[in-house]
Formats: sequence, C-alpha cells, structure tokens
Amino acid sequence: MILPQHAVSWQLQNIIINNGLILHKKKTMAWLYLIIASIFEITWAVGLKYTDGLTKPVPTLITIIAMLLSFVFLSQAAKQLPIGTAYAIWTGIGAAGTAIYGLLYFNESRELIRIISIFLIIIGVIGLKIFSSQQ
Repeated sequence: MILPQHAVSWQLQNIIINNGLILHKKKTMAWLYLIIASIFEITWAVGLKYTDGLTKPVPTLITIIAMLLSFVFLSQAAKQLPIGTAYAIWTGIGAAGTAIYGLLYFNESRELIRIISIFLIIIGVIGLKIFSSQQ
C-alpha cells in the first residue's frame, strides 16, 4: 500500500517527536540520577568522619552502602550524559556539599577564601550543567 506524501511526512514527524520526548525524558532522569549520586557521595564522604578509620561497624556499613549507591546512580547517569560532565558535576557537588557540611557541623574553617572557593566550585557545576544542555 502506498501512503500519500503528507501521511508519510506525518508518520516520520510523529516518530521524531516521540523519540525526542523519550530522549528528553531519559536525559531528565540522568540528571536526577546524577543529583542522587551526588547526595550519596556527600553522605559517604561525611560518613568517613564518623567511621573512626573504618573501626566503627554501623557508620562504616552506612558509608560503604552510600559509596555503592553513589556509584550505581553515577553509572546510570553516565548512560545518557557525557562522562566528563557527569563525573565533574558528581565530584563538584560532592566536594562543595561535603565542605559546606564541614563548615556547619564540624566547625571547619570559615575563612573568606575557603567560602569563595566553595562558591567557585558551585559556579563551575552550574556552568557545566548549562553548557552540557546545549549539546
């Protein structure tokens, strides 16, 4: 059966739109996975402080589980996002989040240069997100 030109065009356009929506949904999920991975990264990095050199069983177990989940979610994000972007954002959020946690709960240094440095990491993460969206 031969379809009229406009029917073929409509079918092709519908396929392109549907695939675009699927791709958009996958990318959105990838960003969500990356955020979750980053939260688990902060969790395990902070958890190391509570393990006392991995000698306390419960904090150590929580830290190891957070590490594994962090890697699982990062690997899921990396299916759709460029690995350089995903890894840089993962480590950036993890580093900034852990440093902020240290400021708030471990009474770590609040020197202006340290706060500016954390701010610059956050700006870098935002820049990577903005410019990777244009790909």
